[in-house]
Amino acid sequence: MFHYNKDFIRNFSIIAHIDHGKSTLADRMLEITNTIPLREMHDQILDDMDLEREKGITIKAHPVTLYYTAKNNSTYQMNIIDTPGHVDFTYEVSRSLSACEGALLIIDATQGIQAQTLANVYLALERDLEIIPILNKIDLPAADIEGCKKQIEELLGLDPDSVLLTSAKTGQGVIDILERIITAFPSPKKNQYETLQALVFDSHYDPYRGVMVYVRLLSGEIKKGLKIKMMATNKSYEVLEVGIFSPHEKPQEILRPGEVGYIVANIKKPSDIKIGDTITSEKNPSPTPLPGFKLIKPVVFAGIYPVDASDFEQLRDAITKLQLNDSALHVEQESSHALGFGFRCGFLGLLHLEIVAERLRREFNLDIITTAPSVIYKIHMHKEQIIDVDNPAHFPDPTYINFIEEPWVKCHILIPSEYLGALMALALDKRGELLKTESMLGSRLMLTYHFPLNEIITDFNDKLKSITKGYGSFDYEIDSYQKSDIIKLEIRVNEEPVDPFSCLIHRSKADSKGRAICKKLKEVIPRQLFKVPIQAAIGGKIVARETINALAKNVTAKCYGGDITRKRKLWEKQKKGKLKMKEIGKVNIPQQAFLEVLKSEE
Repeated sequence: MFHYNKDFIRNFSIIAHIDHGKSTLADRMLEITNTIPLREMHDQILDDMDLEREKGITIKAHPVTLYYTAKNNSTYQMNIIDTPGHVDFTYEVSRSLSACEGALLIIDATQGIQAQTLANVYLALERDLEIIPILNKIDLPAADIEGCKKQIEELLGLDPDSVLLTSAKTGQGVIDILERIITAFPSPKKNQYETLQALVFDSHYDPYRGVMVYVRLLSGEIKKGLKIKMMATNKSYEVLEVGIFSPHEKPQEILRPGEVGYIVANIKKPSDIKIGDTITSEKNPSPTPLPGFKLIKPVVFAGIYPVDASDFEQLRDAITKLQLNDSALHVEQESSHALGFGFRCGFLGLLHLEIVAERLRREFNLDIITTAPSVIYKIHMHKEQIIDVDNPAHFPDPTYINFIEEPWVKCHILIPSEYLGALMALALDKRGELLKTESMLGSRLMLTYHFPLNEIITDFNDKLKSITKGYGSFDYEIDSYQKSDIIKLEIRVNEEPVDPFSCLIHRSKADSKGRAICKKLKEVIPRQLFKVPIQAAIGGKIVARETINALAKNVTAKCYGGDITRKRKLWEKQKKGKLKMKEIGKVNIPQQAFLEVLKSEE
């Protein structure tokens, strides 16, 4: 039985590249410590979303409290925060690490160090966390234990002798990890203040109880009935329930310094909670808030619209609820001629966009359309005014533009050396600039590239995986804005511009993109009773065109024999009718056309 003692608490996070076994290791720890009865146990128990299980990835950080009786017969409270591994969810990782003293770094023994492994290690080192390196999947025949140890020493600067060997699937070596956590990770530090200070590192919306706030206590205590104050919003609430995750909510009498848990305090609005905020006591407030974690700005923008306009209010409620569980999601309302009312949303990357759209469809049963992703361009006008534009509809008149800057990223790519040629061809196509190449052990290369963000947000990851047969990985960080020749590619259907198909693109790519969209639209827009031109234009210049032929009616079918002038008369009459129809006719673009074009690649 655990009796509260700060020296017997360990708070740590599990970090790794995507699919290196974080959630599986957490499963084994839950099993060994009997946190979950065996009959309730299933794979990836901390990944409670269907989407997470389906894709085999962690999307949300999940806290869980375990009680482990060590070999020295002392019982320790261990607070694990399982984190995502994908580059788009770095924000979740940085939040989780803020609530920890240590990190378990998991490396797949068959794949070695990947790009995201490096990125997550740097996040942990920035916060001065203790790191325990763990080689997972050692039971597989392809495991290269010695090669991975050398990589850990060479790339991460960690002692190869301190590496623990484990197989999260079979449970081999998991007890050694639990024992090492006790000796290697420090207990929570004593805070300089005695008053209540709790860091808000996540939150979750419960339709019956309002907002559930995930906290890590640094000083003071929280119990039912206490009046608390949020330091960022200056709002006060009364605590209705406190508890820990085990891994489901388990109410407790009190939360003490060093512990990780949740608070329910009748908070009704998702917007009242700011992730990274400090909770303090209303009666005896803390003089200063805790240093929050830096807010990561969205880099990819896309419009989300309901297929049926009457679902707009439902979509607004759904996005508000999602925003609570995902504070990196940026939302603004907008409208489009073709799609009606919707929202302009900012995401951390393409997977983030895909996950949010999928959650809206599944969790809220909404039919939605997402427009093509774009990034923020800085447009410098003649009067030294700078405008941020992420939507082609807001692009100003080119005659007033001085120059345009686009965001560039620094990209670390890890690949086996035999794929170097294919990667360089891909990078050239994506306007990349090679900064440096480093060779690693086991014929692997780490290349540092400079890329325009616009080029890598759509299909770069898919193409990298296909050219390297799945062995390549990459990670990127926002670098700077650079001057670029960006133009607006406008798509016109029957001489009318269609905003959702328009995009901001580099001049060198505009022609091929225009041709691809026109070709796709020709396939998906149904034929009308008149000819429909589909054009891609840059300003007044048409760079691509396709024509949808008219549905033809054989008006001369009733003429058999007789003079040709009878037929000519009917054809002339039909021709005039077609011209009149073209003038007044409108082309209704089906929703499927929007979806197909957004899916299509260059």
